[in-house]
Amino acid sequence: MPPVPRIVIIGAGFGGLAAAIELEKHGFSDLTILERGPDLGGTWLYNGYPGAACDVPSQLYSFSFAQRRDWTRLCSPRDEILAYLHEVARDLGVDRLVVANTEVASCTWDDETCSWVVASVDGRTWEADAVVIATGQLHRTTIPPIEGRESFAGHSFHSAEWDHDYDLTGKRVAVVGTGASAVQFIPEIAARVERLVVFQRTGNWFLPRKNRAYPRAVKAAVKHVPGVQAYRRRLMFGVTEGLTMLIRNPETWGRLGRAYSAAFMRRQLKDPEIRRKAWPDYTFGCKRVLFSSYFLPALQRPNVELVTEAIAAFSPRGIITAAGAEHAVDCVIWATGFRTTEFMFPMEIVGAHGRTLHEAWAQGPRAHLGVAVPGFPSMFVMYGPNTNTSGGSIIVYLEAQAAYLRQALQLVRDRGAAAIDVRAEVEASSSRELQARFAGTAWTRCDSWYRDGEGRIVTNWPGYMREYVDQTRVLDPTQYTLLSVPDRASVAR
Repeated sequence: MPPVPRIVIIGAGFGGLAAAIELEKHGFSDLTILERGPDLGGTWLYNGYPGAACDVPSQLYSFSFAQRRDWTRLCSPRDEILAYLHEVARDLGVDRLVVANTEVASCTWDDETCSWVVASVDGRTWEADAVVIATGQLHRTTIPPIEGRESFAGHSFHSAEWDHDYDLTGKRVAVVGTGASAVQFIPEIAARVERLVVFQRTGNWFLPRKNRAYPRAVKAAVKHVPGVQAYRRRLMFGVTEGLTMLIRNPETWGRLGRAYSAAFMRRQLKDPEIRRKAWPDYTFGCKRVLFSSYFLPALQRPNVELVTEAIAAFSPRGIITAAGAEHAVDCVIWATGFRTTEFMFPMEIVGAHGRTLHEAWAQGPRAHLGVAVPGFPSMFVMYGPNTNTSGGSIIVYLEAQAAYLRQALQLVRDRGAAAIDVRAEVEASSSRELQARFAGTAWTRCDSWYRDGEGRIVTNWPGYMREYVDQTRVLDPTQYTLLSVPDRASVAR
């Protein structure tokens, strides 16, 4: 009887839970989920800012095997999503696997034993035959190093680390950034603060989303009529694939998307000066298209000012722009996003023959199908390089990845091997083909958080959800090398 493989999963968000559920369903019983936070939930545990919600319809932003029929609206608020994750984890029994308050410092491959040693920052260690890294792309906040920031005498926090003990009522507040998070919380706080100064680097393309609560009749139909929920999921799959079609074809379908977005924005932006400031200057779809019917009107409130001048420095009183204007505020909220291209870093990953992932990714993050990296045997990445979606649901990708890595581990188990490693030439070929698919798309037409320092798009998948699902449906054993303990030399350098 072969030994039960020990599998450590790092991260207890959607990705980590998807992997655990899939693996346990197929007989992998020795699973441990290490989570740096106090509980499961991933990004939905941390992002508790006012108005936090998903911008993907809930019937698609949920597991296909755990469909819920009592969502209160099309795109669920953060608390509903977090409750859903707890419910699924509890019902399927994987919540017991989570070891909370455990930040992983390193994962080190041992060539002698063909196994991993996972170490936490507090010194605990776990030995594993396979490691699944499910930390995602949006888990490390970033704040720009602006001169004098430490001299600011007021209060400050990042939107993903919202300070709920600080009362914004009647305060002068600055928001730095106008991305997806700011678009949700600015309408929520604008009416409460005395004055709100919004610092914008670039404008955004918007599409409407009121996201009102479902009428009683709709909730009843979804809950009680067979097939309604399944139909709505298929419908939303097609609708979100349509947004990807607009981005992939900027000179044809993309022009229609731009026209629709522009018409909507013109209707909302009555003030010509604010319209001029808020208007994007890049191709529709190059950056993340945002959904809100409330953000642009909030910018036109009498107590709100939109500033497009660059921030030059901080003073004890507030923010100084490049033109020399000082904006005195009581609080600064950083809506400056995440270190999207760093993936699992600063965690140290050491693979075969002592080669680090930093060294392997010296020319930019890359992995076969976003999951497997040559020279890092039986290590799998969830939501890895080039698996972000600009139009669809990341949950679709995560389910596909969980099934794919499960097939890899089944192959190891069934063949009596010690580990599995993707062939270097396979990853190189798939990465070249993937990058070539970005040519001619909107993604290439501006600078965005999708790119690394060299300008290479490393976060997004260049095609449709259905294509990714098809490509990961069946693992091809010829693309991999199976390793045994005496066969260490076959590990790719």
